[in-house]
Amino acid sequence: MYKFLMSVQKEILLLRRDLGGLVILFLMPLVLIVTVTLIQDSTFKSVTESKIPILLVDNDNGEISKTVKSSLNENGSFEIVTEIKGTALTEATAREAVFKGKYQLAIIIPEKLSVDLERKVTENVEEIVSKFGLEDTIPKAEKENKVKAKEIKMYFDPATQLTFKNGVKNAIDKMISQVETKSIYKAFQDQLGEEGEPIFEQENFITFKEIVPKVDNKEILPNSVQHNVPAWTLFAIFFIIVPLSINIVKEKGQGTQIRLITNPVPYAVVIAGKTATYLIICMIQFLLMVAIGVYLFPYLGLPVLEIEGKLILMSIVALFSGLAAIGFGILLGTVAKTQEQSAPFGATSVVILAAIGGVWVPVFAMPKIMQFVSHISPMNWGLNAFYDVLLRNGGIVEILPEINLLLLFFILTITIAIVYDKKKRAV
Repeated sequence: MYKFLMSVQKEILLLRRDLGGLVILFLMPLVLIVTVTLIQDSTFKSVTESKIPILLVDNDNGEISKTVKSSLNENGSFEIVTEIKGTALTEATAREAVFKGKYQLAIIIPEKLSVDLERKVTENVEEIVSKFGLEDTIPKAEKENKVKAKEIKMYFDPATQLTFKNGVKNAIDKMISQVETKSIYKAFQDQLGEEGEPIFEQENFITFKEIVPKVDNKEILPNSVQHNVPAWTLFAIFFIIVPLSINIVKEKGQGTQIRLITNPVPYAVVIAGKTATYLIICMIQFLLMVAIGVYLFPYLGLPVLEIEGKLILMSIVALFSGLAAIGFGILLGTVAKTQEQSAPFGATSVVILAAIGGVWVPVFAMPKIMQFVSHISPMNWGLNAFYDVLLRNGGIVEILPEINLLLLFFILTITIAIVYDKKKRAV
């Protein structure tokens, strides 16, 4: 125990000699979390609160165009533009404006769309009722002159994302389907000679309802803070790989490690001292990040981080994430021969682990191969555990698989470091 405590004291003395590096170790993640969260939150608000201008060329002026306009207005995300600089839009001018990137979308509604739709529906209904022996009221000349299929054209800016395109196309398709359905009901009612109130119920039979998890009758709605606090906490925790590995390389270069071993002090005790010291740093980083989310973010106009009843579980996740980071840092410092090897490799590996772990881009948005690769990143394990606590209302049982993976990673890296060190000294 005495050797362990002296090892901890040695690490603290080393850290005190580099107060500037220690300050950066705490200050850098705080600046990152505030900056990135502000950027993401303002971007989210700009997308949800501002309206996207959509060019609309209405050559129909009928029921369908009215439905499209009212639905787009009710959506709240779009602003309908029918003229540019006081000049009414045509298909040519709308297409040119979109393809030049001035607008993201133009919708062209063809002529007589509503009239031709009503006529087509009437023809179909007449054909059905005539098979039941009812009178056919459509003249033979009109039957022979079939209505041609119509199409609503949509011009998209080439830089527009595929998700936006699909969303708009699905929305327009839903609008037209509703109009067609109502037209069919009305045509049947006319054929049956019923006037006045509709005899068919026209409300949608199937609807969609989003079920959001609740805690104490309050909905759990994800926001930028609930992603960025755990994500950048993990980034900060794993960034200690760099100073930790550099210190180990320094000890080897200055002969400190040889003096420790000749005392004699087992390498496992040296590792235990480093683990305890840097684990304290990791927990301080975690608590600072949480404090930023709880106390500072509300003053910056950001959502507050809700941690009521969750802090203990979050601390457990941070603790085991810290162990995983320390294990990797010790392994890197043990294997590396110079600071020029440990520092660039450590920084690069942290960035790569963060990238494939879902810290910057959500895992579900990655290609299939990268989704598979993300499972090998300790940051992904820690991030999923934080999500289980913050968003999924999970308990210790739910986060146990991720904690076990982080602990196994720590044990594996430490074991490799000890074995490598023994073999190296034996040679």
